[in-house]
Amino acid sequence: MSSEPGILIDKRDGLGLITLNRPKAINALNHEMALAILGALREWAHDDDVRTVVVTGAGERGLCAGGDIVAIHDDAKNGGDGAGCATAAFWRDEYILNALIGRYTKPYVVVMDGIVMGGGVGISGHGSHRIVTERSKIGMPEVGIGFVPDVGGTYLLAHTPGELGTHVALTTARMSAGDAIAAGFADYYVPSESIPALLDTLRTETADIAIAKFATDAPGSELLANQNWIDACYSADSVEEIIARLQANPAPEAAKAATDVLGKSPVALKVTLRSLRAARAASSLEAVLNEEYRVSVAALSSHDLVEGIRAQVIDKDRNPQWSPATLAEVTAARVDAYFAELGERELGLTIPEEQQ
Repeated sequence: MSSEPGILIDKRDGLGLITLNRPKAINALNHEMALAILGALREWAHDDDVRTVVVTGAGERGLCAGGDIVAIHDDAKNGGDGAGCATAAFWRDEYILNALIGRYTKPYVVVMDGIVMGGGVGISGHGSHRIVTERSKIGMPEVGIGFVPDVGGTYLLAHTPGELGTHVALTTARMSAGDAIAAGFADYYVPSESIPALLDTLRTETADIAIAKFATDAPGSELLANQNWIDACYSADSVEEIIARLQANPAPEAAKAATDVLGKSPVALKVTLRSLRAARAASSLEAVLNEEYRVSVAALSSHDLVEGIRAQVIDKDRNPQWSPATLAEVTAARVDAYFAELGERELGLTIPEEQQ
């Protein structure tokens, strides 16, 4: 066991510095780390000595590979008490953190270098100054483990141009730097070799000025180049129709996308599509996070979340046995159950009065 703390928090030269510090786990986020970030951001919001918050990840592999899904698997397998279990408590604080980042009143500069997945998107995608590099690989891989995009991910995915977000969510496609900027998941492209100099410049310049010194034109977006067939196929009202359109489309990329979607959890696919459509019409990030919390808690008692993590992470046989096994077997009632209200255990996020 490493004695190194999972997160490093410092304050100097006008900067609030947050470094995710689990490089061997690609800085996977756990409850303790989320609480530490939440506490620091709340403190710095009223600290005149902090002009800008800077978030980075230790090591060379990425900012954050997501949540600690092995712990989530153990909780779900042991029959965690829905919204009363440890994983749900983690998600509650994590989603509160995501909402705080989305409305943070000081510049929040996050370096999305390397792998940024799931929970990593939650601590980066809602920030004010989101930087990607040539090494960035960004995605929401949840349906591949029988889960549903969360951490405000459905909000980001639902507000991409056209149906790009639906494609990313249902296929678990990885976005490059150019893709992430085109899809609204990032703002600036800075070559990785310039990141140390950028971080140093932030000590003496505002976020806007410092980033402008190093940002360059982003590479092209393959995702954007394929938007015509993506929009035509993913605008359908059901997963079954999306797959039918993908299979009928002449673009070779569409056929691959159909195969990718068909390999994912059928119930997770249907719940995700409904979540995305709801997020597109939602009034705020907070409203989306409230619904994501209901869906996440419901997933904890599902077969597919345990099975998906087992197949991808625990046993690594890459052969999940989904239940139900086909889209046709996923009833409307089963999907509805994911969105059931939680009563006293609701997340209950609201928009702060001073920001309404």
